[in-house]
Amino acid sequence: MILCQSLQVENGVGSWGRLSTRIRLCTQAGSTLPMALGATIYVFDIRLADADRNVYETLSFRVARHPSESEEYLLTRVLAYCLEFGEGLTFSSGGLSSPDEPALAVRDLSGVLKSWIDIGSPEAARLHKASKATPRVAVYAHKDIDRLLAKLQGEQIHRADAIEFYAMDREILTALGAKLQRRMAFDLSIAERTLYVTLGDQTLTGDVTQHRIASHR
Repeated sequence: MILCQSLQVENGVGSWGRLSTRIRLCTQAGSTLPMALGATIYVFDIRLADADRNVYETLSFRVARHPSESEEYLLTRVLAYCLEFGEGLTFSSGGLSSPDEPALAVRDLSGVLKSWIDIGSPEAARLHKASKATPRVAVYAHKDIDRLLAKLQGEQIHRADAIEFYAMDREILTALGAKLQRRMAFDLSIAERTLYVTLGDQTLTGDVTQHRIASHR
């Protein structure tokens, strides 16, 4: 569950342009993944300005990084959380690569799963199960998207042509990974699926491109 608190600010003009004079400080109840042995906690404070979805929020959440999790995978999870941010969005409670739960999930108030959001290169059997369990399945890939789609081509996957695949720009992941710290604060602006990550006086840019299995048949 996402918890939001309305805050009054004196000036509605900032790096995002003129916004409402009220912002919401949002945190996610239980947003930290269960602590596996050797897991490392990262704290992210992100000012999100998503012009594509008209979402403007100040986010603060914690993520547990498993010892086997690469920087690129971790940052793809974080950026996917921002790109998908909305009511009912949570990180998996089952830990990294849980066979029974997505990396990110959207549930309604009654707990019904509405969106299954995976990271990386899920197997066909996992996507088949996900597509039967929920109306929407999305995958955010941090590696070669063409190789992933080729691997899935021809496999038995329920409603395969409806699954959304998003390729994260690998250069922005590498650049952001070089600056990764246990606690990070940055601005994230999104316009026409292009990401603008501002840390201090530096802005990193990268595209998020959508793909589908059907387009590669």
